[in-house]
Order: sequence, then C-alpha cells, then structure tokens
Amino acid sequence: MNSSLGSGNTQSRQHITKWWKEVVLILSIYGVYTATRNMFGSAYVNGSDIPVHAFNNAMKIIRLERVIGLFHEESVQQWFLPYRLLIQFLNTYYGTAHFAVTIGVFIVLYRRRKDVFPLFRNALVFTTVLALIGFALFPLMPPRLLDAPCPLNGVGHGGQCIPTDLRTYNDANNFGFSDTLKEFGGPWSFDSGGAAKLSNQYAAMPSLHIGWASWCAFGIWPLARRRWLRIAVLLYPALTLLCIVVTGNHYWIDGVGGLVVLGLGFALGARLHYWNQRRLDALFAEIQQRHPSG
Repeated sequence: MNSSLGSGNTQSRQHITKWWKEVVLILSIYGVYTATRNMFGSAYVNGSDIPVHAFNNAMKIIRLERVIGLFHEESVQQWFLPYRLLIQFLNTYYGTAHFAVTIGVFIVLYRRRKDVFPLFRNALVFTTVLALIGFALFPLMPPRLLDAPCPLNGVGHGGQCIPTDLRTYNDANNFGFSDTLKEFGGPWSFDSGGAAKLSNQYAAMPSLHIGWASWCAFGIWPLARRRWLRIAVLLYPALTLLCIVVTGNHYWIDGVGGLVVLGLGFALGARLHYWNQRRLDALFAEIQQRHPSG
C-alpha cells in the first residue's frame, strides 16, 4: 500500500503492485500446479487402479454426452485428420499458446489495467487451484488414450485392455480416436523425455486450456479497440476449444468444466480482492488519523 498524504482534503490511497512479487507468486503457483497436477495422474500409474479409474470416468463422460446427443468428438476429429499441416499446427498450439498467451495477457493487465489487475490475478490463481482439485478427484482418460495400449512395465497410459460395451457401440471396433501428437508429431512427446515423466495425461477435467483462454479474453476485451483485435479475442477461446477436441486431448464438456472453475475463480478472487481493499482502506484511515495534517 502506498499512502499518498498531502495537505487538507487531498489525501488519497493508491495501491501499488510490485512486479517482483507477482513473478514470485506466479512461479510459486506454477510450481504447486506442476507438482500437484502430476501427483495423482499418469506418472504414477501402477497398472490397475489409476487407469481403470480414469477410464471409467471417461465412460461416464461419454454416456452423459450421448444422453444429451452431443458426443461428436470423434467425428469432428475425423474431419480434420486429412490436413497434416493443420494437425501439426494444432499440436504445437496446444502445447505453447496455453502458457505463452496467458503470460502475455498477465503482463498486459499488470501494465495497462492496474485497477482490475489484482482481481484478475486472484481469479487466475483460484481457477488453477480449483482445477487441481478436479484433477485429483476426477482423473479422466482423454479420448486419444481410450484405444491406446494399457500400462505394461511402466510403459503406456491407455485403456485398450479395459472392457466396455461403449467400445463397440453401433457395431464399431473401437472408439476411433487418434493420438495426433503421436501420429503427426509436435514439439514434444508423451511417450518419452521430460513430458512423459512430468505430464499428467489424466488431467482433463476441467480443461484449464479453456479456463485460461477465457480468462485471457475477458482481460483483453476492454483494451481491444480495433475490430480485427476484437475478432481475435473472441476467436481465441473458440480456437482453443477446437484444438483440444481435434487433438483428442479433451471432451468438449471438459471445456464447460473449465468455464465453471473460471466462474468460481472470479467469485472467490473478487471476495478476496474486496476484502483486501477494505482492509487497506481501514489501515489507510488509521494512518490518516495519526498524520499531523489529517
């Protein structure tokens, strides 16, 4: 808090954020996010409990989408599979824009929307924390792993060996999803290297890709004066939804989950923000009373 005390009735309070505190906060949250996100997921598959749990949760999602007549992820993916370069672009987009755009918007809000920056920062933190709870309580096998080999000797994260009547629904041989990253390539691989050891491939519900993309759109929209920029802001969450479905990393309903945790994140973030404002106002009033010119 910066208490700007002048003479007469010109005294006012200005809350100043420190950039290095924001960096420490975000790095800390990301560290907790990474550690906790991986604590309950595919990196700790033992061959039975976790993949079965994640697979069964996937069956619940598929049944729900079929009940409401909106289980079309496989069809949507099939429309785009013939376009190799587009799939490779979406694979890259999935792994990079999620972080790069969010960090960029975070910096823009810090520099150009200081009045609402604390609220948006709090919302982002709460959204991420709520998502971590979702990953822990509801591990979800993504579409691309439903027909992939089951874990064997520490290799694989799929559910191919788990029987279900949904696999042969409408006389099909399998669910029909493709693992686009494995088949078409991208900037990393879930089968080897650091991504295989650190990533939780069952962290699908809620979709933080959608939650964070929508957070970015809400934050940037008031600054978007030109028509093309407003169109880009609106298209960003839509493109992200298309990306997570086409790459087989999510069901569309995971995106709804992302919006739910974002809404809760803003609600909790607002409560914390306004509580802190009242606390600082009270502290500033106390300082004013003690100031000789007050």
